[in-house]
Amino acid sequence: MDSAVPPLTSAADAQGKEEEEEPVMEEGERQGRGTGRKEGEDQRKRHLHLRHHYHHHHLHAVGLRCNLDQHRTRTPHASPPLAPPSATITNEDSSPQPAMEGDEKNKAKAVGGGGGGEGGGLEMTQYGLNGTSLPQTPNDAAVQPKGLDPETALRGAWSNHLDFILSLVGNAIGIGNVWRFPYLCYKNGGGAFLIPYLLTVFCCGVPTFFLEVSMGQFLGTGGLTVWRISPIFKGVGYGAAVMSVWLNIYYIIVLCWGLFYFVMSLTSELPWGACGNYWNTETCVSPYNRSSLECWDESFNSTATESFCKLGNLSRVSVQNLSDPVKEFWEKRALQISDGIDHPRQYTLGAGPHTAGVKWTGKVVYFTALFPYILMFVLFIRGVTLPGAMTGIRYYLIPDVEKLKDITVWVEAVSQVFWSYALVLGSLIALGSYNKFHNNCYRDSLILCTINSCTSFFAGFVIFSVVGFMAEQQKKEVADVAASGPGLAFLAYPSAVLQLPVSPLWSALFFLMFIMLGLDSQFCTIEGFITAVSDEWPKYLRKYKELFIAIVCVLSYIVGLSCVTEGGMYVFQVLDSYAASGMCLIFLIMFECIAIGWGYGADKWYDNVKEMIGYYPFFWWKMCWMFVTPAICFGVFMFNVVMWSPPKYVDYEFPGWTHFVGWLMALSSMTCIPGYAIYKFVTSPHPGTWQQRLYAITRPEVDLNALKNKYGSRESATPV
Repeated sequence: MDSAVPPLTSAADAQGKEEEEEPVMEEGERQGRGTGRKEGEDQRKRHLHLRHHYHHHHLHAVGLRCNLDQHRTRTPHASPPLAPPSATITNEDSSPQPAMEGDEKNKAKAVGGGGGGEGGGLEMTQYGLNGTSLPQTPNDAAVQPKGLDPETALRGAWSNHLDFILSLVGNAIGIGNVWRFPYLCYKNGGGAFLIPYLLTVFCCGVPTFFLEVSMGQFLGTGGLTVWRISPIFKGVGYGAAVMSVWLNIYYIIVLCWGLFYFVMSLTSELPWGACGNYWNTETCVSPYNRSSLECWDESFNSTATESFCKLGNLSRVSVQNLSDPVKEFWEKRALQISDGIDHPRQYTLGAGPHTAGVKWTGKVVYFTALFPYILMFVLFIRGVTLPGAMTGIRYYLIPDVEKLKDITVWVEAVSQVFWSYALVLGSLIALGSYNKFHNNCYRDSLILCTINSCTSFFAGFVIFSVVGFMAEQQKKEVADVAASGPGLAFLAYPSAVLQLPVSPLWSALFFLMFIMLGLDSQFCTIEGFITAVSDEWPKYLRKYKELFIAIVCVLSYIVGLSCVTEGGMYVFQVLDSYAASGMCLIFLIMFECIAIGWGYGADKWYDNVKEMIGYYPFFWWKMCWMFVTPAICFGVFMFNVVMWSPPKYVDYEFPGWTHFVGWLMALSSMTCIPGYAIYKFVTSPHPGTWQQRLYAITRPEVDLNALKNKYGSRESATPV
């Protein structure tokens, strides 16, 4: 058993070798006859038993090796002995390393597998939850999926690399790319807004995106367990989990509105195209028909002038009191909005629960991530061919350099990048954790960030071509009809499609695109939360992951029902302004970069990245983690604090108690960072001084040397 493992052979070859070695056994038997036939028989049986046990492990190793990405033929003298489950992990220089425990084993596989490098031995040890060894049986290869150790099989992994790419596309590219970026670009100087936007992308967006994906891939765990790399900052993971909970509650409501509009578009005539419906008022008139009304001006005190019109049975109606059927459909049919947040009354729409899982998410994004691009391209072709389209696009792109002097422009650029890149929500870490260890996450991050920003820019042409057409039809300026957020998706665009031929078709396509953009972001957000929590407590949750997902979704559904009452729009605005506000997001990102840049060490992390991809990334990202991104986040956060004003919905001002509740929701994520740091410091068993204790809880709790030895070496890669 102390001899080296022979070269890879088939089962038939192994059996033949055993038969060829039987004469050796017979020789041993003849030698044993001198001391008695019975003793010789026992010796032969023990020898055959050990030989059979040896070949059983050898054939099991053959089955595992055949599942590796690159099959390597090795000579007998180069192969290390098989390690029993209790053996320590040994690298090529035979320096012993302690066996890893818990979730750092979740990517355990044959050394060199997937990396294409030479050297390293086959690790036969298989680990279960919390580092416990699983029994090795002859049927292990049949029970576990090919190429996966038990831990990875229980946790899940991407079926292929394209699943990961499309999931990242779906996660990062969402509703905000369509309904917020184009308006911000127009509002903040047109083409000039691209200057602060691209600077923020280069200084904050890309480095943080790359950091989160690489953290998940290197440690192979979710957004909570990953912070064993610097335990004192684990509050960042808890804060991200809390924000994910709030997002899962109210983000689905937006998709619920989009689904309602999609269903209502499946008619021959759009219901918001004309008045006379049961939800319309007497003063309802389409803006496209107002030019046909009989109107006149009246003067008051020889200084003020007001316009009046005759409308149906009403002989004298102020123009300011005329209402729009599109707006009335949104407020009185879809929302059935009440007078205030303290008048919820009955429910109006239903928010559907949502489920996710890495295998299912990896497949559904083939449709939800790609189909919106097809719809967007179709809408773009139709939009640019409309009269007035170039007017809208011109407003969208014409640079106003004077706007760059306004600090608000730069703050909004930072907030837009952070939201559109889906940073610090735990989803990027979770998606990266299902990668192979040697996947080039640096290349993937650069590609995905480019796709995200280009999608936002392209969406501006889709939206403003239609807005320009809408302005021309209503004889108004683009500034008077441009809108952002719900105002764009449920007011401006539905109004614009009324003048298009076959308007129900274009309305249905737009809202189908809207739903697809939001769905995959919703899938990935909840996947980030589920992965973080189940990796933190795998013993209790991983075996029952489907049940845990169902419980989370049902609870989110129940709480989310508060957003679909007649006062639900006010609840939605409070959640949007406080629970998942840009202030909370920026605060968490700042400490995430500090944790890696200073707590763990940017240089160390660059070494870890090199272990994965084979080369050092561009040095600029390291500078961003240490200095640039934390400084920008701190400045924007302080600006938001100083310039804070109570949010409101249109002209409705919320009562004081809603702001108190809102700040509690905002602090629920931000206080996780200092709260957990204090808890960790107080409960640390380190006996030294407070400086030594602080240093100890900043250092990694995971054995990184064992982790690197486990994954083995990787041959050099070509830089991007």
